[in-house]
Amino acid sequence: MAKAQQGRTRRPRNWRELFLEQLAQSSNVAASARAAGVDVSTVYKARRNEKEFQAAWHDALCEGYDALEMDLLCRLREGQGKDQEDRKHDNATAFRLLTIHREAVSKTKASRTSNDEKAIIAAINAKLDMMRDRMREKDAKVVDHAPNAAGAITDKSNDDNE
Repeated sequence: MAKAQQGRTRRPRNWRELFLEQLAQSSNVAASARAAGVDVSTVYKARRNEKEFQAAWHDALCEGYDALEMDLLCRLREGQGKDQEDRKHDNATAFRLLTIHREAVSKTKASRTSNDEKAIIAAINAKLDMMRDRMREKDAKVVDHAPNAAGAITDKSNDDNE
């Protein structure tokens, strides 16, 4: 057992924070895991098993993609800076990544919304019930004010008071 523990490296206690911080900067899971001192499988396992970590992961990726979008817009508006002439930017790939990210965010928002499906259905049913009640009230008023056999309109609501 001592031999098995010798081969392991201890992960930092705050590896989640380190990982999420790096993920927000790079949008790169593998590089973020390395920076946090953990294996990629560890971060994916934590994402599967920990809802809070999963949400924080998503937020960090969104932050990273927001930064990518701002960098891309800056390059498109101002051109490539002189200090970065030796670095080639692939704008087409950046656009594709942003498009995929937007689709993923839309799907995530849709799934979060569908988690409240029962509440949504209950709200729709309550709205339908209110509409039915209004229709019944309206129909009842029409019947109360309907013409009698002689064609005269009678107000039955006043007849009850006499």
